[in-house]
Amino acid sequence: MKNCLLAVALVSLALAVGCAKGGNGVVTPPPSIDITTPSAVNSNAIYPTQSVLLTATVSNSTTTAVTWSLSGPGTLTPVTPATTPATATYVAPGCASQTACISSTQPTITATLASDTSITGTLPITVVDITTDVSPFTLSVGTTGGTGGNKGLTQQFTAVAVPDYAPQTFTWTCTAGGSGNSCANFCSGSECDPPIASGLAIYTANDSCSGSCVQISAITPLDQTGCSTNPKNCTIAKASLVTSRVSGTYAFQFSGYDAHGFVAVAGTFTVAVNGSISGAEDQLTSSGTATSISIAGGSYTPTQNDASNSNNAGTLILPPANGIGPDQYQVVVDGVGDIEMIESDGNGTGSGIAQTSSSKLFTGTTAQTYAFGFTGVDSGGKRVGYAGLMGFNGQLNGNPPTGALSGLIDVNDGGQSSNSVCSGTPPCTVTGTYTQNANGSWHLALTSPVSMSFDFFVGSGTTSAANPLTFYAVSTDPVSTNPAVSGTMVLQDSTKTYNIAAFKGTSVSALTGTAGSGANANVSLVLGTTDGNGNFSGLFDQNNGGTILSSVQFPSASQTTSPYTYAASSTANGRYVFQMLGNPTATPIVAPLPFVLYASGANRGFLLDQSSSSVMTGTMNPQGKGSGIFAGSELPGTYAAATTGSGSSAVDAIAANLLLTWVNTGTCTSECVNGTQYDSADSAGVTLAGTYTIQVAGNGTIAPVSPATTPNYVIYALDTSGCTSAQNPVCALQSFLMMDVDKTNPNASIILAQQ
Repeated sequence: MKNCLLAVALVSLALAVGCAKGGNGVVTPPPSIDITTPSAVNSNAIYPTQSVLLTATVSNSTTTAVTWSLSGPGTLTPVTPATTPATATYVAPGCASQTACISSTQPTITATLASDTSITGTLPITVVDITTDVSPFTLSVGTTGGTGGNKGLTQQFTAVAVPDYAPQTFTWTCTAGGSGNSCANFCSGSECDPPIASGLAIYTANDSCSGSCVQISAITPLDQTGCSTNPKNCTIAKASLVTSRVSGTYAFQFSGYDAHGFVAVAGTFTVAVNGSISGAEDQLTSSGTATSISIAGGSYTPTQNDASNSNNAGTLILPPANGIGPDQYQVVVDGVGDIEMIESDGNGTGSGIAQTSSSKLFTGTTAQTYAFGFTGVDSGGKRVGYAGLMGFNGQLNGNPPTGALSGLIDVNDGGQSSNSVCSGTPPCTVTGTYTQNANGSWHLALTSPVSMSFDFFVGSGTTSAANPLTFYAVSTDPVSTNPAVSGTMVLQDSTKTYNIAAFKGTSVSALTGTAGSGANANVSLVLGTTDGNGNFSGLFDQNNGGTILSSVQFPSASQTTSPYTYAASSTANGRYVFQMLGNPTATPIVAPLPFVLYASGANRGFLLDQSSSSVMTGTMNPQGKGSGIFAGSELPGTYAAATTGSGSSAVDAIAANLLLTWVNTGTCTSECVNGTQYDSADSAGVTLAGTYTIQVAGNGTIAPVSPATTPNYVIYALDTSGCTSAQNPVCALQSFLMMDVDKTNPNASIILAQQ
């Protein structure tokens, strides 16, 4: 009896909630109207004077004729005779005044069913100002007052209009000095000889003013209010005129290979007012370790024949007094003055970086913790990776003043996590002391896990979490005693509690190691999201000695219990274990590898493969403000690009000037890449041409047009900045990572490109 009552109740409930139904008892939805725009057009970002085709789709009605109406600014033209489905054209108003495009009254389109006027569909429209972005945003430009090759250097600028589908035509302005005088030597678009695209401009330093005195902007002719004070829908590039883009005191590091094996250098140099360079460096070579080797007679000479951007490329000479190790580098300089470098003296190959030193900000008298990642080789030539934490107690005592160190370290020596350095279950405890050297560098003397010594030089950064201090370190032990390693230390954000919840967001990881017997390279880029609960998901590309995995999604749909996880140390000190790579698309599935990560901040730190013979090392970095909303219009700009590290001695390190444009002329009509690429054997450079794409998530490609031998690359967006308004943001991409994905190249590398 109870079962019968339940059945009656369920039938009654179904009848109570049902609507109109056909004779067979199937519920029929009421008529409805849906108004849509073309897929490439966002109804919430319609630019002034834009013409938009609207489509009204009628559902669940035997008649489909509609009438159209508009409330608010603009014009609406119904199509006559009516089409099926019905269409109309909306034209947004122009910008006669500052407020015309951002009026509080916004248009709404309505379509009404002709046979039943109670049935309507609406589409709100938002008309926005066209926002323009000019890049590079800040940089230094060599002036006519410079010396030697620094006279009258040029700089290319790019402009992009957003929304992306707005006309990419611009009116450029360049002023010099506070009085707003027109720049002496500036051209854009068709004004240049030869003509260039409207989104490009060229400035040659030929003005007399100081500081950030040159301002360059671009607005669209459709929206003359773009650079007004309020609203301000335009970024203005600000350039400082200097005698040389390379000046002041730098810290640098370099690693690579010569004919005898692994080479690493770290040091500091100062560029004097007259352009001369002097300094000191520590060396790791086949000849052994050498410390405080003087550098004298160095120089920097910009490249004059680089058609892509003569202000960005050059030759840096840092001759060590003992005549050992690399002494000449092909360099490219990014917008903030960082120098990316590859060896170009014919004695070896490798890469490195030099940054303006913030040595005054580290005195050793403040308790601080640094995350670190070092890479090198052991006495048998096998690849070695270190990752860990180094804590400075901030108390200097004695003569010379000495402080205490404590921390943790994980080591992978040729695939062994238990080895001569860290013989127990990782992580191993680090203890020791630190003291300052006579040349301004610092010395680390570790007593555990074994006796080890390192020197480090203070690089760029501050004590803030947003721009942390960076040190460049190199081991000073004989190779026969301890592995020869070098790497980077980064100040840990002390405001974080490093638990699982602290890692919630999107990051990009760059990994480099060896493949097979170690003769080739194994590299990967990983775009991953942590959910704050221990789950890790995303996609990756990998080139393992010429075996390519392309845009692999992880976890796969079949991995219902995902093996891609992350876990924090119970002490919340910044040590995590991430499950990464593997191959979820293979049959059978290849399980992910465990990586230890030592965090310097949220979604940021140093990675070390814990167990494989590839010994993959690298960094994780937050993707930036643009996470999940990337578009092709964010990439245009001038980038300095160079190899970040070599997984094998066969890697041909490269440096390049890359000019990315949103709309161009000639053989490339949109999303174009041009530039000049250098390698250790070609100081003259090769002219490049290609195209780029980028997906919403931030991964994309660069495909070559010429020369035909240029590799295909995947790119992963790393960092964005410059969003100009909440209503209509423009976020310029500041940096991205590249990786060669050609099967013919078993020795790919990771390349960092920075504006």
